[in-house]
Amino acid sequence: MAESNASTMRSLDRAIDVLEVLEAAPHGLRLSEIARRSGLHVATAQRILGALETRGRVEREDNRYRAGVGLLFGAHAFLTGSPLVLNARPVLQDLAAETGLASSVFVRTGTSRAVIARVEGSNPLRYELPVGERLPLHLGAGKVLAAYLPESLQQRVVDEAVPFVTASGVEIDVEAWREALVTIRARGYVVSEGERVIGARSVAAAVRLGDDVVAALQVAGTTETFPESRIEAWSAAVRNAASALSRRL
Repeated sequence: MAESNASTMRSLDRAIDVLEVLEAAPHGLRLSEIARRSGLHVATAQRILGALETRGRVEREDNRYRAGVGLLFGAHAFLTGSPLVLNARPVLQDLAAETGLASSVFVRTGTSRAVIARVEGSNPLRYELPVGERLPLHLGAGKVLAAYLPESLQQRVVDEAVPFVTASGVEIDVEAWREALVTIRARGYVVSEGERVIGARSVAAAVRLGDDVVAALQVAGTTETFPESRIEAWSAAVRNAASALSRRL
């Protein structure tokens, strides 16, 4: 029985590895590349992909595999059942109304972050940021989440964020980045300018559940819609909103 359970867990782990590879490649990958990235034998990867394709979790076209529409069912269940998402919506609506800026909540998954709730303000961004988008931890609101990670995971963020640069191509000094995380832990929030998107400005604060940081709450705009003169006021608004969401949780 123990051997059977171990075999089942290995199969499940491998299937999840394959799905995670496809999640990071929205335009799809060939079988050989999926096997290489997931560390599996080609035959094993093909068998797993076949099972996932049968269940609609994977789609295939022109010898390339990509995430399938069946994964939407799990995403919908999360978005309609997560206490964090449900409690975030009214807080984000109030914040977007107060600032006129796009207001979002991010959670960490591995060394990335994902948008799980978003409300547009009266000054919409010039770029799309859909719910479920995978974003880096080393830039923008991601730094709020990275700041509370153990040092070993912070190093993984650095190692996997290649190249370690801003949107404009400016290389980030790792030691300066680590010092910024210390400041974020002391203040509980971060102001970012042009890090992930050129010409953008944002402020993000930590959302807590007890002693744990479970999310980052952010408002973002352009340098025109989020002028420097509003940084202090809107930073306070974001911190208050993050505290309100923490209380609701």
